[in-house]
Amino acid sequence: MSRPTTKADLIEAATTHFDLLWEVINLMPERALKTEFNFSNDSKKIEAHWQRDKNLRDVLIHLWEWHQLLLNWVDANMTGIKSPFLPAPYNWKTYADMNKEIRQRHQNTQLNDAMQRLKKSHDQALALIQSFSNEQLFTKKHFDWTGSTSLASYCISALSSHYDWAIKKLRAHTKRF
Repeated sequence: MSRPTTKADLIEAATTHFDLLWEVINLMPERALKTEFNFSNDSKKIEAHWQRDKNLRDVLIHLWEWHQLLLNWVDANMTGIKSPFLPAPYNWKTYADMNKEIRQRHQNTQLNDAMQRLKKSHDQALALIQSFSNEQLFTKKHFDWTGSTSLASYCISALSSHYDWAIKKLRAHTKRF
């Protein structure tokens, strides 16, 4: 699927990837659902996230937390509260540390809770997208708080691109079973 260029494309990409994510989850064997991730034998999987996330809950909570970043950032800025996308003390050079902290913070979150949170926040993110026009979503610098890019770029990152990341990770884990 190509990168979205309209609101309809953005919603379709998010919905399609979200549905595919659940399809992958629903097809995971029970053993894969209960076994911790282990990518240590794959020399191609060197990015930090391959070692960070240990199970399905970690992946789903990561997606939920990134939805929260998007939703809270847009809400704050639209109500006149200047706010960066990443919360202090994090920035784009240190967000890997934030992702580790997210994982640590949710070690007591149950898988079913993570699933419900993600489904709800996905719907909230789609509603947020619906509230903007194509111009507001896709015009670079339309909002001064999006920096040099567009609001849609942040939405793509937090939704369809992140779902694609999760799908690849879950498929790689499931291949072991």
